[in-house]
Amino acid sequence: MHLLLSGHTRGLGRALAETAAAGGATVYGLARGRLDPAPAGLRQVQADFAQPAALDGALDALVPPDAPLEVVILNAGVLGPVAAMADTSLAALHEVMDVNVWANKVILDWLVRRAAPPPRQIVLMSSGASISGQFGWGAYAMSKAALNMLARLYAHELPRSHLCALAPGLVATAMQDELARHSAATFPSLARLHAARGTPDMPRAEVAAARLLERLPALLRFPSGEFVDVRRAFADVPGP
Repeated sequence: MHLLLSGHTRGLGRALAETAAAGGATVYGLARGRLDPAPAGLRQVQADFAQPAALDGALDALVPPDAPLEVVILNAGVLGPVAAMADTSLAALHEVMDVNVWANKVILDWLVRRAAPPPRQIVLMSSGASISGQFGWGAYAMSKAALNMLARLYAHELPRSHLCALAPGLVATAMQDELARHSAATFPSLARLHAARGTPDMPRAEVAAARLLERLPALLRFPSGEFVDVRRAFADVPGP
């Protein structure tokens, strides 16, 4: 498998890169930092997703023109402030949207223009927050809701690729560590996340990555462009 993966140096992205490479995949990693030591099979280029216009050049440097990309996983993202919307500045919203939405648009546009055959599968990492609209997740929820629509719209423009906006369920990553710092008394939606820490309801990134890679073929049964939450689509996935 030839996999283009964004945000491959931390959390779920790192676990995806290491698991895929260990399975023999060629992984093209694009992230702000670098994975060091890099597993065999990983080629990586650094790029700032907060500056989406710079991603075209980074992609050209990362992926050879004739590389047979089969799967693309757009995983890079930021949480943004955990705060009431009235306390969230436009500048903070712009930053989150740049990374979580517009950077992904640039990558999708690059795929549309690419002369090589398109990938068979493109997964955009979304979240249940894109649907639930819980208090305190404003910037993140808005960006992931926009990402869901991005997947639906680009399904028309990449008809030979299958697109999916995927909510991977709860995963023990640095984002959850950040959320654990905030009070569930102030943000009630965090209570279930706090309770899930250290339980099977919030698996380690390595476990979640292996499950995600195993389920890639099963995602193809959903209409292209659809939002899929693994906790509802797959009965064996734990989590609230």
